[in-house]
Amino acid sequence: MILALPLALAGCFGSDGDRPSLIGGSQAGGPQPFPDNFRSDTLALMRAYLNNPVGVREAGMADPVQRELGGRQFYVSCLRFNPRETDGSYKGTRERAVVFVNGRADRVVDKASELCAGAVYGPFPELEKMTR
Repeated sequence: MILALPLALAGCFGSDGDRPSLIGGSQAGGPQPFPDNFRSDTLALMRAYLNNPVGVREAGMADPVQRELGGRQFYVSCLRFNPRETDGSYKGTRERAVVFVNGRADRVVDKASELCAGAVYGPFPELEKMTR
């Protein structure tokens, strides 16, 4: 009886073959929907990504476009911003890509030059107004 319990519980969870593929902790099967809330989702993700979300300057964002990552199509939005360092200084503009999975901001890609080639940036004042 005691040996049968772990086997019964394992059956409830299924095998890895039963689960959709995972990218960055999110389900990523099938065509990706457009991220309708991309601005607010990006702000939430950047609040966690930045060591200090206060005092960001020169923020710009490109509307999401489909890009290939790992052989699959995902919506990607590019960001440019100049974050305040921990010592209060500014070291220059950075470019990052936000990847959306199933219509939600999933992760920030640091090396974004290839993903963001040709991006058209518009102002993103919400990023400049972030607080802790």
